[in-house]
Amino acid sequence: METTGQRIARARHRKGWDQATLATEAGRSVSWVSKVENGRVPVDRMSVLAKLANVLGVEVVELTGQPYRHETEELDSGHGGIPALRRMLHHATLPGGSSLVGSRPPRSHDELAAEVQFAERLRQDAKFTALGEVLPGLIESLIVSIGAASGTEVDRLEALMLRTCHMARVTANLLGHHDLGWTAVQRELTAAQRVGSPELVAAATWDMCGVWLHGASIDDAKATAITALDALDPIVGGGDPTILSLWGAMHLRAAVAYSRLWSKPEADAHLTEAARVAALVPSDGNVFQTQFNQVNVTIHAVEIATELGRPRDAVTSADEVAIGTIASAERQSHYWVCSAAGFFMNRQEDKAVESLLQADRIAPQHVRNRPQVRNLVDDLRTSGKHTKSREVRSLATRMGLA
Repeated sequence: METTGQRIARARHRKGWDQATLATEAGRSVSWVSKVENGRVPVDRMSVLAKLANVLGVEVVELTGQPYRHETEELDSGHGGIPALRRMLHHATLPGGSSLVGSRPPRSHDELAAEVQFAERLRQDAKFTALGEVLPGLIESLIVSIGAASGTEVDRLEALMLRTCHMARVTANLLGHHDLGWTAVQRELTAAQRVGSPELVAAATWDMCGVWLHGASIDDAKATAITALDALDPIVGGGDPTILSLWGAMHLRAAVAYSRLWSKPEADAHLTEAARVAALVPSDGNVFQTQFNQVNVTIHAVEIATELGRPRDAVTSADEVAIGTIASAERQSHYWVCSAAGFFMNRQEDKAVESLLQADRIAPQHVRNRPQVRNLVDDLRTSGKHTKSREVRSLATRMGLA
């Protein structure tokens, strides 16, 4: 199986560069480039992948190898729903799309809202195979129902379309179908603009930052977050919990973007503001699926410390997270993955393995489709600096790496 280092080497050869040229362009040493390409140094941070993709002139998926398809249905779970999801999202973005999707009858807002809530629970539980089975039919029903509605009912249904397309975006990005993530977020933005609600516009823009970050377009993610914060600034002082949550969630997006640009002061400033706001909103807050609350802020602190190359801070921050109090398998799994990266960078490899195994127990699909995890498991397979070789081999097999 091709490694990230081998993909980097192939992209370098295509440009006609030697390792010294790539080292100069990336601001690294020739020794570092050689070790990366030979698999002796891990590429376990999105900030590093983004930098390499930028200087090599390729999309980050060329270096990560996404989407990860497998020979068995069990390993390939989730990808089977992508064709139907792609078709419905294309219809959702077309003018007059309701005339193209068949004879499904319109449904009431309340009935569709209940189905959206069910899908959101699947999304928070990181059950992406089940979610992929639900979303195409739900989007089709929303297309038809919006086409048949009038007056304020259109706005209510468009708000449901935004929430549904958010779940489609998350599913597409997680499974590595980043072009489909863009299609989903474009429909979110359309819904927000049609309704004209500041909350919906902010929610869609927050999700657009997520697409930029998944695609390693870090400068675009940063600029989008800052622009959105400028738009929210005149109304955030009113104390509305929804606006406050979106304001805080956008600061977390900005903090992640700055951390991947290795800008510590700005990342810390946005994280600090997010922490301040989190104390003002419900402890179990999940406005527009942002999971903006105090626990999620502390999870972001672990991720940001890792991206900034501060493993001791990452481990310290991980100890401060009350992870059992957040009702999201996806967020819990993300915490354990970030903790694993921090432990690995801190040369505590047994704890890194334990953290990865915990993440995999909680949300296996979320773990097994992440480039960061796959690189980390590959590194642990060859490091020989831990006592859990059997567990690592088993995890690698489940991920299709062995």
